[in-house]
Amino acid sequence: MAKNVSSHSPVPLHFLRRPTGDIKNNLASISSSLLPAFGTVIGDAYLPLKKSVIAPYDRRYRWWQTFLVVLVIYSAWASTLELAFEETEDGLLLFVDLVVDAFFAIDIALTFFVAYLDTSTFLLVDDHKRIALRYVTRFWFFMDVASTLPFELISKIFTGEWHTHKAFLLLNLLRLWRLRRVKELFKRLEKDIRFSYFWTRLLKLLCVTLFSVHSAGCFYYWLATHHEPPERTWIGKKIGDFKQKSVWHGYTCSIYWSTVTLTTVGYGDFYSVNKTEQVFNIIYMLFNIGLTAYIIGNMTNLVVHAAVKTFAMRDSINEVLLYASKNRLPEGMREQMVAHMKLKFKTAELKQEEVLKDLPKAIRSSIAQHLFRKTVENTYLFRGVSEDLVSQLVSEMKAEYFPPRVEIILQNEIPTEFYILVSGAVDVVTYKNGTEQFLSNLESADMAGEIGVIFNIPQPFTVRTRRLSQVIRISHHNFKQMLQSGSEDGMIIIANFIQYLIGLGKDMLQELPFQRELLAYQNIQPKSQNEEKQNRGTLDSTDANRKGTPDNSTPSLSTGTIRVIIYGYHPSEETMCSDRLGKLINLPDSIEDLFSLAEKKLGKRGSTILMADGSEVEELNALRENDHLFIV
Repeated sequence: MAKNVSSHSPVPLHFLRRPTGDIKNNLASISSSLLPAFGTVIGDAYLPLKKSVIAPYDRRYRWWQTFLVVLVIYSAWASTLELAFEETEDGLLLFVDLVVDAFFAIDIALTFFVAYLDTSTFLLVDDHKRIALRYVTRFWFFMDVASTLPFELISKIFTGEWHTHKAFLLLNLLRLWRLRRVKELFKRLEKDIRFSYFWTRLLKLLCVTLFSVHSAGCFYYWLATHHEPPERTWIGKKIGDFKQKSVWHGYTCSIYWSTVTLTTVGYGDFYSVNKTEQVFNIIYMLFNIGLTAYIIGNMTNLVVHAAVKTFAMRDSINEVLLYASKNRLPEGMREQMVAHMKLKFKTAELKQEEVLKDLPKAIRSSIAQHLFRKTVENTYLFRGVSEDLVSQLVSEMKAEYFPPRVEIILQNEIPTEFYILVSGAVDVVTYKNGTEQFLSNLESADMAGEIGVIFNIPQPFTVRTRRLSQVIRISHHNFKQMLQSGSEDGMIIIANFIQYLIGLGKDMLQELPFQRELLAYQNIQPKSQNEEKQNRGTLDSTDANRKGTPDNSTPSLSTGTIRVIIYGYHPSEETMCSDRLGKLINLPDSIEDLFSLAEKKLGKRGSTILMADGSEVEELNALRENDHLFIV
């Protein structure tokens, strides 16, 4: 038995415990069940079902169902027309009706060979007996048979005459049962991404309106033909002996009255005369209220849907302006807030978080690798690291757009993230004595904010976009987590970072606290401006010659390493400015080792370790990153 999974139900857990031989059937079943929702065609043979059993999503069977929908449209039009205009059944329409009924009789026979989905087990049932029993015991089997019987032909066989009783004409209305096929077709088309939802919905509303107008006109004309005297009817009062007129003349008048009533125009040329017509008009106009509300509501949703984003953008901007006005924010801040809100809506289709939030993590990671891997590999900090680390970094990075003249990083803010510039350009500036000083500009594959993250200090610079820029960011926490298991990658990264610091200008180095201690620990002195270009030129060759094993003297960036700053005086003592500079060291494993290292760095050996508040340190595991220690 072939298996299938409903597109509206979750995959059962026991599906994974099926025998190996059924896996192919299960996968094919899942693919076929998704066809109605996505409109994907994967071939003619969907499932390995039993012989003489048709898959419900087979392409040929779907074409057959679509062909029947065309016949349903004819049946819905002809059934009410033949009820109102009895003379139409004696001609060509009678022959066409018999041909159409024959096609639907064939479809009833085919239904006994079409597999169905068992909703309790989520399996396709292809057993002939179960298929037949299910179809025969359902209500729609009797309705299918009743709507297919040629009652005119049966009347002719038993009575020898056509239309001997009005009941035979009313039984023809059972063909309207076939309209359920049209409903199922539109439901499938609305889910099919190959077709426009707007035009599909619009076509459905148009079909509902035309069928309502046609049916109401035919029923109203039928009431007139069965009322005595004919002059006391809505159409007889206007044109006299209407029964002698042609079918086209009567049908035109009927459709005209129905349209005028539906649109609530009411010219007054056709109106109800007797009580029966008045009751029918009451029912029809009450129906029109619901139909009009349904049409207007759907049309409003279709039209407004295209403008929803515009409304949301304007509301958001108005809220931002109102907030800025109430809090009296400066004009520059207000412009930045408005520019960011505009960019948010203009680039909504380009933002990773908006577009990819519903996709599985594996797909999101693959897309990120395709878009940003080369950019990350070209970044100076990650040159020479392992491919695994690059893949992990790219998978955790988040993409974001920034409009021109907007701050990405503010000076002295907490270093929670650093950024890699994908496109655009940014300026690095600093503020001194209330004035802004330009330091450098960054372009594609350059980094911003990594100094604050690596030093674990407040951001030393402000980074502002020069034009529309896309950046990818990663958090400080995730960055250290990835490096925890790979000490070699951490050593490579810190070596790259030291080389980057060597090439920085003096203006930028002066803004970095502890840079003297860090460079002194590495036996490196800041280079002059003349040597800066030479250092940048030799950086690439240094990376090319490095084969993944950096100098052992380079400190590791592992999360297990704690860096502290040591001083050789008591925290309460007043000292000269030059003596207040401490030494940045990696915290050793024991207090004795710390005293020995302090003697080497400070030139004197102490016996007590104090914090800045005067408290004594007894255990090194109580210390944190960048703590200030006073060895006395």
